[in-house]
Amino acid sequence: MTIEELGKALRARDTSAEEITERCLQRIEADNARLNAFILVMADQARQQAQALDRELAAGRDRGPLHGVPVSIKDLLDVRGTPTTAASRVRDGHVAEHDAPAIAHLRQAGVIFIGKTNLHEFAFGTTSDDSAFGPVRNPHDPSRSPGGSSGGSAASVAAGMALATIGTDTGGSIRIPAAACGIVGLKPTYGEVSTEGVVPLSRPLDHVGPLTQSVADAFFVHHALQGDHIAATPAPMPLTGVRLAVPRAYFCDLLDDDVRARFEEALGRLRSAGAHVDDIAIHHANDIGPVYLHLTLADAAAYHAATLDRMPERYTPNVRLRLETGRYVLAEDYVRALAGRDVLRREVDAALAQHDVLALPTLPIPAPLIGATSVQVGSRSDSVRNLMLRLTQLFNLTGHPAMSIPAGTTAAALPCGVQLVGCRAQTDALLRIALACEAHINPVRTAV
Repeated sequence: MTIEELGKALRARDTSAEEITERCLQRIEADNARLNAFILVMADQARQQAQALDRELAAGRDRGPLHGVPVSIKDLLDVRGTPTTAASRVRDGHVAEHDAPAIAHLRQAGVIFIGKTNLHEFAFGTTSDDSAFGPVRNPHDPSRSPGGSSGGSAASVAAGMALATIGTDTGGSIRIPAAACGIVGLKPTYGEVSTEGVVPLSRPLDHVGPLTQSVADAFFVHHALQGDHIAATPAPMPLTGVRLAVPRAYFCDLLDDDVRARFEEALGRLRSAGAHVDDIAIHHANDIGPVYLHLTLADAAAYHAATLDRMPERYTPNVRLRLETGRYVLAEDYVRALAGRDVLRREVDAALAQHDVLALPTLPIPAPLIGATSVQVGSRSDSVRNLMLRLTQLFNLTGHPAMSIPAGTTAAALPCGVQLVGCRAQTDALLRIALACEAHINPVRTAV
């Protein structure tokens, strides 16, 4: 059930926060051994929160749309009194003394914290394979990755273990697992949601945002993360006259056949509903990968410098190698990458100057097999990491709000996603357009 559906049932007294929390805990008990989505299940605390919130609602205190909603939290954010592991043995013994501001806002909104979710160690990967707690598995096919780094978060919502979850996104780590698991994922405008109390990967690129079952639910959670816990869902914009820009060169050059088919079908439905679709170009798109790599590797290596020297054996091998590589990024390369980021930001701004949103696939491939290092796309073989970051990392560099919406499945029943990108500092405008587009991009909601 969505947050909207639960809200109606709670206020009609057709269910209770305690009942829906028990359902989530039962799903965790039934499925977590198979999916490995959770590092920590906060069952006792969740039950206590649910009972208290039911009493509040009965007494006439309604905290808003998230009152009594069970939510999971990526184990990169501080929740007071619980460990923040970042899925790494490097942080053994760490217990958060305070809530991160985003978590404090959710607590005020009446959220029930159901548990902390597994992830790619230190959020430095796209598959959630490399974790001190073992790989996360995709609810649609447990032999496959749920995406990353917020893989446990996405799996928890797709499998009904939580009604929503909070993830982080430095190169696509909300949108990638949202697409791989067939749910909605929102990366807001840079700086809109506080990243204080969140273990960083690259501070200039890090974002915090929701993964949910619907666009409306993402709106509620996004506003609550900012401290606005009584926001009402905006009316969707009519699609007639909405201007969509499709950056085909680079972004549509390397796509799995089924992914391409689902994307073109979604565009066709949007056109039929009245949207105007133009092809545009991001002229320096081929620079995205190098710019992103130089910034992220260097930032991550700097943050981890002390622990890399003191306890390198506690990192998973792949993440350690990536961090060590970051130590060889030259200052001049970093400065060039900053200049390249500015160029790309201006180009995305220019593309949006005459359009409401950009539309492109979220992932060029369906969820890869766990442990796969490369994937064949047409006649070309490329690394899983490069492919999974290919269509999302630009908007971390530029700071534009971006979200993934489910867009059907492949012939093998693996989810596909369409990514919508809005103007900077206009996340709500993006959400209004996404509300209008959602039924056309994702005409059939399917359950796992």
